[in-house]
Amino acid sequence: MNLLNEAEATLCPANEPSAEVPNGSAGHYLLGLIYRYTDRKKNAVHHFKMALSMDPLMWAAYEELCILGSAEEAVAFFGEAAALCIQKQYLNFSTSPKLHSSTEDCNLVDTRHCVSEDASPRQSKLMQGLKDISGNHHGAPVLGGTSGQPINSGLSNISFYNTPAPTMTQLSGVAPPLCRNVQPNGSNMSTQSAENSPRSTVNSTIQARRKFVDEGKLRKISGRLFSDSPRRSSRLSGDASVNANPNTTAVSGNGTNYSSKHLGGSKPSSRAFRSVTVRKGQPWANENIDEGNHNDILDDSLLNITSTTSTSSSTMEAKSYEQEAANIPVGGQVLSSSKVITGASEILTLLRVLGEAFRLACLYRCQDALETYQKLPHKHYNTGWVLSQVGKMYYEFDYLEADRAFGLARQMTPYNLEGMDVYSTVLYHLKEDMKLSYLAQELIQTDRLAPQSWCAMGNCYSLQKDHETALKNFQRAVQLNPRFAYAHTLCGHEYVALEDFENGIKCYQSALRVDERHYNAWYGLGMVYLRQEKFEFSEHHFQMAFQINPQSSVILSYLGTALHALKRSEEALVVMEKAILADKKNPVPMYQKANILMSLEKFDEALEVLEELKEYAPREISVYALMGRIYKRRNMHERAMLHYGIALDLKPSATDAAAIKAAIEKLHVPDEMDDNL
Repeated sequence: MNLLNEAEATLCPANEPSAEVPNGSAGHYLLGLIYRYTDRKKNAVHHFKMALSMDPLMWAAYEELCILGSAEEAVAFFGEAAALCIQKQYLNFSTSPKLHSSTEDCNLVDTRHCVSEDASPRQSKLMQGLKDISGNHHGAPVLGGTSGQPINSGLSNISFYNTPAPTMTQLSGVAPPLCRNVQPNGSNMSTQSAENSPRSTVNSTIQARRKFVDEGKLRKISGRLFSDSPRRSSRLSGDASVNANPNTTAVSGNGTNYSSKHLGGSKPSSRAFRSVTVRKGQPWANENIDEGNHNDILDDSLLNITSTTSTSSSTMEAKSYEQEAANIPVGGQVLSSSKVITGASEILTLLRVLGEAFRLACLYRCQDALETYQKLPHKHYNTGWVLSQVGKMYYEFDYLEADRAFGLARQMTPYNLEGMDVYSTVLYHLKEDMKLSYLAQELIQTDRLAPQSWCAMGNCYSLQKDHETALKNFQRAVQLNPRFAYAHTLCGHEYVALEDFENGIKCYQSALRVDERHYNAWYGLGMVYLRQEKFEFSEHHFQMAFQINPQSSVILSYLGTALHALKRSEEALVVMEKAILADKKNPVPMYQKANILMSLEKFDEALEVLEELKEYAPREISVYALMGRIYKRRNMHERAMLHYGIALDLKPSATDAAAIKAAIEKLHVPDEMDDNL
């Protein structure tokens, strides 16, 4: 709800400054998020570390520390101290609560398979609360889930449900629905007299049900009320039954009593009802509505399960619980402790590799992060999350490898949207319009409420130069998640493309309010100020981006450009050298280096750089135009004319073509340069 002040006051009341944060590590993690969102980084880091100290397996807290750039090496959080903490927590759990819970489980087994007079407190409480429907066998299950609610109120809104249920008159005379395998214990179960439940009652009910089915109100009737899965049976067995009569008990397939909330709840079940009245441990009537021919068959053999089966299964399950309870304090504790030590060691070893790789990734030490991810076992490396992280690393310097990694991630986990916004940007830079369009459509179909989906759609339109539509898609992503920093940055890029610099600056600043380490926004602000010729502002923002991502060749290139514009050419030259070393495939720093050398009148060195650059970018117009300018400065007019002609043959834009033609006209004017090239 974004009520961060109220959330903080709940976790840390102002009138109780020394109060302990509730819920241990989870409480500290939540408090850390609140401090992070309210721009209190120091406090956020403290609580994330507290969460990890209490629970070394809370990966989310370590992830937040990495995002904030404040994480220590992974071994500090997932080392020997963490293993001892896990072992200590397990031993404390196994010596006291586990034994107590096992004893309670044994008692619960007895009550599951035997409805005795000495009912458990939970059963007694439920029976007391449902006393208004246990007066006689004509009562129907309460659909609303509460005992005091009239059944008419539960049926008044029946039209809102997809699956209709029998009406009040059709339900009368029917005991609560039962599962197929009934295991009553006749010795401990009070029964209903045969006089109160004659066969005629069941037959009349069958006729009413046949009429109901014939009218087409029951859409689908299956052969079982519940699945035979033991997991579901055990999950539902926690609640006591709802009886239509104090002396009549509705029993499920594993001997468990079901309340009307499970059998019908607020949404009536469409499955077949079976009504069984237990008399001295023997079910004597069974009603079955067949889905194919709507015939009603009375088959006693389907429910003719003797109490011996119930008693034996109850005894076997009780013994297993007793053995479990006995093993824990005696021999099981030693064995379990060794397993815990081994398991903790293995999981912490895995987390150390993942944690260190993620920390390096957040510090934009991409090559180191990739090498660390390579240390993972094959089965862990080839997972969607890891491959997405690998794709993000390659995105910083190699779009083709990033495309391959993200493609593998999509194959592994096609419905995972982690990193798909970055993947769409990779395809944008590769100008893969078909793949980008297909990705955007798939993401929208997967989750149209995810910001990554709309970022991909926006990049698709931006590649088609439809910046206004792209902007609307990016704004939709911001609307869905205002804390998604990359969506704000993409909005800023589109505003700049539309030459709306004011709104572009606002979007970049919004991204930085969400995440101050989002270097793309610092870079975007630097580019805006560079185009506005506010070189000091530009240099400052490029410096901020460089501090966050010191390995980016693009950031270094434009930082050098800003320094050169500030007449700090020597510093700019050093920065360009770093940019070239960071990514030798990037032609921008080489071109800018040649430009700086020309301004320093080091023409021979500039020409050497440009000759090398021609091998990387043989069809780059600006390279030939700059070579023409250098040859003109050296009064080599024929070679200058040659390179100007090559630049024109490469079909430049109208603006560049006009500038090149103007330079050709001034070719024989001494010491004349055209700065517009």
